[in-house]
Amino acid sequence: MTTITQRSGATATAMLGLGVHRPERIVTNDEICEVLDSSDEWIQTRSGIRTRRYAAEGESLLDMAEIAAQRALEVSGVAAADLGTVIVATSTHVQHTPAAAPVLADRLGSRAAAFDVSAGCAGFCHALSIGSDLVRGGNAGHVLVVGVERLSTFMDPTDRGTAFIFADGAGAVVLGPSDDPGIGPVAWGSDGSRSHVITQSMQCDTLDHDHPLVVQMEGTQVFRWAPFAMVDVAREAVAGAGLELTDLDAFIPHQANLRITETLARNLKLPEGIAVARDVQDSGNTSAASVPLAIEAMVRQGEAKPGDTALLIAFGAGLSYAGQVVRVPPVAGL
Repeated sequence: MTTITQRSGATATAMLGLGVHRPERIVTNDEICEVLDSSDEWIQTRSGIRTRRYAAEGESLLDMAEIAAQRALEVSGVAAADLGTVIVATSTHVQHTPAAAPVLADRLGSRAAAFDVSAGCAGFCHALSIGSDLVRGGNAGHVLVVGVERLSTFMDPTDRGTAFIFADGAGAVVLGPSDDPGIGPVAWGSDGSRSHVITQSMQCDTLDHDHPLVVQMEGTQVFRWAPFAMVDVAREAVAGAGLELTDLDAFIPHQANLRITETLARNLKLPEGIAVARDVQDSGNTSAASVPLAIEAMVRQGEAKPGDTALLIAFGAGLSYAGQVVRVPPVAGL
């Protein structure tokens, strides 16, 4: 019998650099309420969100992804030509085919394998695990992972359940070999019995290219699920990394809603002194981009620093979820 040769790669991996792009346009709650029947006080009480950012007219999802990716490549010292794989986590690329990743790779000057991951708000943490395993398995020397969303395209501005929540942005990391393990084992899963909670469905016979299908969400159901179900997932991720909660410097969950973040942190019984990401207050919910954007915000604001040990966890449409312990990477521009 013939033997099939398999590859083996790096013993350990890490995020070598992080770059982000935040659109210039800042949208206040007062502006949202020019159309939405609500108020600044109601929105902040409900979500903690004060402002969010929307992409400019003509600023595409790929434009945002490219800026974040270029910044990540620069700070990591890795050339685009040396990428083995490009993974884009997104739910708002306007084309089903081709995927965003091959187009992004071409823009960067790379002929790497490239594909998209659609796991809603949990997409970045899914892609991070996949990319790390590609490097450890020897199938890629370096991997670019991008979380990017242009959710402002897919919102009903009169929907009190979503109009004030979602926003735009991009975050990218370069993964590669490391002497010190910087990405722990993933704890992930899904609950398809709750697939109706967050949706963006398409009926081919009624597709209207001038009016993209909006994201719909049962926010109360998400709140009743995420800050409780994610406790065991978070603990699994920490235990899988061989650590205790006391070993953490930062907790960086998906920036869905400040109430969810605070309830989850409280249910985890995080030790005093662990910094908790709250970028949702200024950036809104950017879905697959929220975790890398939150990492950048914490480093920029001095709440975390490169080399710190952080627990990431994300959850969203599917319902899908994923989390891992990581070392905070160097951040472009900081």
